[in-house]
Amino acid sequence: MRHLGRKVIEEKLPDITDFARIYQGVEPLKEPVPVQPTAHYAMGGIPTNVNSEVVRDDKGTVVPGLFAAGECACVSVHGANRLGTNSLVDLLVFGRRAGRQMARYAGQVERPLPIADALEPVRAELEAIRGREPGGESVSVIRKELQDVMMDNVGVYRDATVLTVALNKVNELRSRYGKVSIADCGSVFNTELLEAQELGYLLDIALVTVTSALARTESRGAHSREDYPERDDKKWLKHTLAYQGKDGPNLRYKQVSITRFEPKPRTY
Repeated sequence: MRHLGRKVIEEKLPDITDFARIYQGVEPLKEPVPVQPTAHYAMGGIPTNVNSEVVRDDKGTVVPGLFAAGECACVSVHGANRLGTNSLVDLLVFGRRAGRQMARYAGQVERPLPIADALEPVRAELEAIRGREPGGESVSVIRKELQDVMMDNVGVYRDATVLTVALNKVNELRSRYGKVSIADCGSVFNTELLEAQELGYLLDIALVTVTSALARTESRGAHSREDYPERDDKKWLKHTLAYQGKDGPNLRYKQVSITRFEPKPRTY
């Protein structure tokens, strides 16, 4: 930003200037400011209906008693890329609808009994990590390699070649994750154990993301395939649904419900 001069930089860009000085140790008046993409908004992953009830398939079958609203939910108000201020719709409109529907649901069902063995799968997952001998795969190393491949190969601009490389790498990391060990084997406030568990979930989501992107042979919204640069409404005007399979995600698709506004290219 050096060419802008002191007056513009300090008076019109005070926040950016302070961030660069405080967090990067860079003087914007004299030095280049590092620029890097970052996550701005999550456009939903849990499919829901307009009452914020989670649905399990392309027919809109409701999962009883399970609700989602906000950035985690996909009620399909965004299309394939979030529009400005639509986060308020996600939060306020569907948060309110979720609360109302929860109240209605709670008034119609009996209080459920505790599930006797609900803890066992989670306990087994944690104990498998906690019980391994030290010296195995490192959580931080696998997480860094996962971050690098997702940043480099699964950014906004993709093609089959880089996505295939990413798919192979994520599968490799998932295999190595089975040998992860930690130094802190305590059972109280063990943040290292929780980070190791979280890494497993990050690998699951990464695999779904790469597999879905590789299958969608078009460009739409935040998904830009350089080998398929055009949008293909005839084949791909549909949501991707991912189900856990033995050898990786099984993909199915749900049709998009179009009412008043048809999808159009996002231009500026």
